[in-house]
Amino acid sequence: MNVYDSARMADVLAPLGYRLVDAPDGADMVILNTCHIREKAAEKVYSELGRIKALKRAKAESGGSMVVAVAGCVAQAEGEAMTERAPVVDLVVGPHTYHRLPELLARAERRRAAGDGRGRGIIDIDFPSDAKFDHLPAPTHTQGVSTFISVQEGCDKFCTFCVVPYTRGAEYSRPVGQIVAEAERAVAAGSVEITLLGQNVNAYHGIETKSGETWGLGRLIRHLAEIAGVARIRYTTSHPRDMDEELIAAHRDEARLMPFLHLPVQSGSDRILAAMNRQHGAGDYRRLVDRLRAARSDLALSSDFIVGFPGESDADFQATLSLVRDVGYAQAFSFKYSVRPGTPASMMEDQVPDAVKEDRLAQLQALLRAQQAAFNRDQRGRTLPVLFTGPGRHAGQLVGRSPYLQPVHAIAPARLIGTVVEVAIESVQPNSLAGRLAAPTPAANDERVVA
Repeated sequence: MNVYDSARMADVLAPLGYRLVDAPDGADMVILNTCHIREKAAEKVYSELGRIKALKRAKAESGGSMVVAVAGCVAQAEGEAMTERAPVVDLVVGPHTYHRLPELLARAERRRAAGDGRGRGIIDIDFPSDAKFDHLPAPTHTQGVSTFISVQEGCDKFCTFCVVPYTRGAEYSRPVGQIVAEAERAVAAGSVEITLLGQNVNAYHGIETKSGETWGLGRLIRHLAEIAGVARIRYTTSHPRDMDEELIAAHRDEARLMPFLHLPVQSGSDRILAAMNRQHGAGDYRRLVDRLRAARSDLALSSDFIVGFPGESDADFQATLSLVRDVGYAQAFSFKYSVRPGTPASMMEDQVPDAVKEDRLAQLQALLRAQQAAFNRDQRGRTLPVLFTGPGRHAGQLVGRSPYLQPVHAIAPARLIGTVVEVAIESVQPNSLAGRLAAPTPAANDERVVA
C-alpha cells in the first residue's frame, strides 16, 4: 500500500513542477513514506533522517533548499514528537492527508519566506471525514506491467498487537466506479495485472453508484476481470473472518484470479488467537483452507506468523508448528512479537524473553523454508504461465512471475514484456525458477498474449 500511496503523492505534486528522481542527493523534496507495523521499521525512519539531514545541509550550502517530509503510519503515530526528535523534518503527513501536500508545501514556503527559522515542522495527521480518494487527481505515474490499486483502507478488527486501527482508522471502501476507472486507465497505460490492496481487503464493501448496491470483493473481482486487457488479478491482505462464499466462488470460477492467496493466521494456538483478538480459532482457519482448496485445487497459500506473543507457552508454539505442517505454505512471513506502544498487547503481563522468541522464530522459519523449497521443487518439470515484467539478470533474459508470485527467468525477446507466456520450468533456485519458452513466441505486433 505504501508503493501505491507513494505513486499518488507523486501525482499530487506533479502540477507543482515536481518529478521523481532516483536518489535523494540534490533533490528539492524528500518524502519518507513509512510503516509502523514493527518497531524495526519505525526506527529505520530516524536512521534515514540522519542521512537526509546531511544532504539537506549540503543543499543549503550550495544555495538551494530541500523540503523533508515524513508520511504514512509512523508520521500518524508520532506526530509532533517526530519534529522534536528530528528537527530536520519540515512536514509530517498522515496516510489520510497526503492529498493536502500542495497546501502544506505552500505553508512551509510562506514560513521560509518570512524567515521563520524556529525549526518547527508542519503537522497534518487528521482523520478527515471526507475520503482522500475524492480529492486525489487521476493517476498519472504508471506502475508498468503490474499495477497496485487501493480499494479499501483501515481495519475494524482491533487485533491486540496491531497499530493499524490507530494509524489508518476505521474501514473505508472506495466506490466501485472509482476503482474500475483506475483499473481501465492502468490497462490503457500498459498494465495487464491488477493487485487490489487493503489493510483488510476482503472486508471490501463498496457502493456501485448506478444501482446503489453494495459490492463485496468477489463481485468486484468478477467485474474487473471483464475489462479487456486484464490478464491477472490478485489481492492482499485478507482476514480469515472476511473470506465469504462469494469470494471463495470467485476463486473457483474466475481464471484471471490467480491461485495464490495471502491468508494471515498469526498463531496456531486457540488461546493465543483469543488473546490476539483474531476472532477465529485454529480449527476455523483449517476448515476455511479446506473450503478454498475444494473450490480451487491448485490454490497455494502464504501467511503471517507472530512468535513470542505475550503469554505464549511451549505448547502454544507447538500448536503453531502443527498448523503449519497441516496446511502447508508456498511462502510465509514470520516475525518475533514486537511491542507497539498504545496497543493492548503492549500492556499485557508475561512478555516472552527475547532469547525464547529467537529460538522459536528459528524453528518456525526452518519449517517454512522447507515448505517453500518443496513447493518450488514441485514446479520443476511443469509448464507455467509466466507474466514477463522486465529484463532478467543476464543478457537476453527476461524475468516474470508465475501464478504463485515466484520469480521466473527465461531467455526471451524483450517484446514479450507485458505478455503471459508458457514457460517449461527446468531448474529451481532458493527464491526463483528458471526455464525455457514452451511454445513459439507471439508475433511482434501482438501487444498482449495470454497463452
